Amino acid sequence: MKNFINQIQPWIGKEESEQLLRVVQSTFVTEHDLTKEFEEKIKELTGSKHAIAMANGTVALFCCLRSLGIGPGDEVIVPDMTFIATANSVILAGATPIFCDVNLDDLSLDTKKVKECITSNTKAIMPVHLYGGSANIKELEKICKEFDLFLVEDAAQGVGVKYDGKHVGTFGHLGILSFYGNKTITCGEGGVVLTDDDELAASCYRLKNHGRDTKGIFIHSHIGFNFAFTEMQAAVGIAQLNKLERIISRKKEIYDKYVASLSGITNLRPLTFAENISPVHWFTSFFTDKRAGLACHLNDRGIQTRQFFYPLHKQPCYEFMNLDPQNFINSSQSFEEGISLPSSYGLTEQQQDYVISCIEDYYKK
Repeated sequence: MKNFINQIQPWIGKEESEQLLRVVQSTFVTEHDLTKEFEEKIKELTGSKHAIAMANGTVALFCCLRSLGIGPGDEVIVPDMTFIATANSVILAGATPIFCDVNLDDLSLDTKKVKECITSNTKAIMPVHLYGGSANIKELEKICKEFDLFLVEDAAQGVGVKYDGKHVGTFGHLGILSFYGNKTITCGEGGVVLTDDDELAASCYRLKNHGRDTKGIFIHSHIGFNFAFTEMQAAVGIAQLNKLERIISRKKEIYDKYVASLSGITNLRPLTFAENISPVHWFTSFFTDKRAGLACHLNDRGIQTRQFFYPLHKQPCYEFMNLDPQNFINSSQSFEEGISLPSSYGLTEQQQDYVISCIEDYYKK
């Protein structure tokens, strides 16, 4: 369709081309000066002592878990409402993901139910900062201290998000950010491990660098893998980071306009966050019991929407776990009722007005 409005797409332009030219002119393509510059910018943004760039967010989570010694026989609690990479990283590490239901209001881990999931095999809690918001990270910190557990933050969607003024991904023992193509800012692919712990940082680096502390040597003190970043990813990431404030500001404008314009529709409730959270509205999302009909109505008019993540307990690949659906009422309801509207930086005023008018027309009928 000629004038199709995408739900999300990155803002890529001349700035990225200019940074990529630096790579071409340098002839260094894997983890050189631009990667170091990118990591420094991430440390400046988040306040983290260490930022270790990796091929993607999934392997970044894997390195976090393995650096903590988590493996076969161990359990890691994860939210049932998240992208599947959260749980798969636990499996990649050889451990078992334990799914926990979420809150209906902000889709983060239900801290009361987290305690019910803890067993003698539990080694870590892995909250996800979903859809540009934040989990109740302070409460989860308390639980981890009470039960002597590791806290690993999946902040894949959390670039720029703050809880009590502190960037998400920096509260736990380790955290990660992701820069996949649809994130607030992108490298095409890419992830970063965040930590203030020198030993954990060194361990994560070895895991991603074939078990070596430095490149260019052929003696390997540990078992490791190749999860290297590239200078091309770094180049795009640097340009994107330079745009981040403008992206955050524009996405807030989009969110505010949707919420204000659609406030009269009682059947449409926006995803909101606690006052101590400074969200980045990666997506603008709503809840409605008419989600399927609304999505079809908008699609017929050239407007793409997105449903929330398919709950982990429903995933075909996890059928072998034989989980009771009654333990995941909130994540199931959120999946059925959640819809994300077009939220790209490049969404024009005219396009957003059109989306709003189409939504209003649907509810009038």
